[in-house]
Amino acid sequence: MAEYGISTGQQVAVVWDSHSSPEALQRLVRNIQATVGGEGCVSVENLDQLLQSSHKESSFDVVLSGLVPGSSAVHSVEILAEIARIAKPGGRILLREVVTTGTDNNSKLKAVTKLPTALMLSGLVEVKELQKDRLTTEQIQSVKEQLGVQCNELLSVQIEAKKPNFEVGSSSQLRLSFVKKPASSGKLAVDPTAAKLWTISANDMNDEDTDLLDSDELLEPEDLKKPDPASLKAPSCRESGKRKACKNCTCGLAEELEQEKKSLQPKSACGNCYLGDAFRCASCPYRGMPAFKPGEKILLNENNLHDA
Repeated sequence: MAEYGISTGQQVAVVWDSHSSPEALQRLVRNIQATVGGEGCVSVENLDQLLQSSHKESSFDVVLSGLVPGSSAVHSVEILAEIARIAKPGGRILLREVVTTGTDNNSKLKAVTKLPTALMLSGLVEVKELQKDRLTTEQIQSVKEQLGVQCNELLSVQIEAKKPNFEVGSSSQLRLSFVKKPASSGKLAVDPTAAKLWTISANDMNDEDTDLLDSDELLEPEDLKKPDPASLKAPSCRESGKRKACKNCTCGLAEELEQEKKSLQPKSACGNCYLGDAFRCASCPYRGMPAFKPGEKILLNENNLHDA
């Protein structure tokens, strides 16, 4: 049993399916029993009944599944999770499964590229492919009849994996070493070199190489003159040459232009406004007012001007 990595005294589980040859299963079990000896143990489980078995967690050193000749085992997610549960931490799992070369998700069989991923998602590590054989025409026909699939490109893949060296759900306390910081005195540490660089002592003041400047000497005669008040006054809109208020007018021109706009007499488009409402158009600002003499100044309120 060197090919399966089985040694004396180990606990081994052999998982078979209903398509396995009974004679081949008996021969495989006898060979494993001869290898593990009296100190070891071999348990045989049917694939369809594995989920109902009473095996405790971490019971087996080696789990063999689908390795009996004639087997066409398909390992579901639940079966792989159960195999990972009953294996001991660090235990070896060897399984053989029929897979397809395509990527059809509707098939009952896994794709050859997805089988290792399924084992890793079940919690197994160090997954590696040991052997991959293409099935013969007779074997493909047998798999089609047993599993009810219509795939023609089928492979038999043998894969090895291991259970991590810890139990599922186990926990361990982390030992963290924190370096104790010295007690702070509330003052920031100052680099002595930097402090010396920016410090001026009395001896430095007497140094002949130190040249100190009087701030008053930096001023020009023009800087000492008092500015003319007229130069500080903001320019007026009236001085621009155009009778138009600027954006931030402070000279009063904006208010003056607004008042003139309100007092403007609207011009009649038809020339009949003075005759009364019977002669006025629908949008006339004089509607509702009595007739007046031509040229007479009429004051309109702001609402009438907006309506017009």
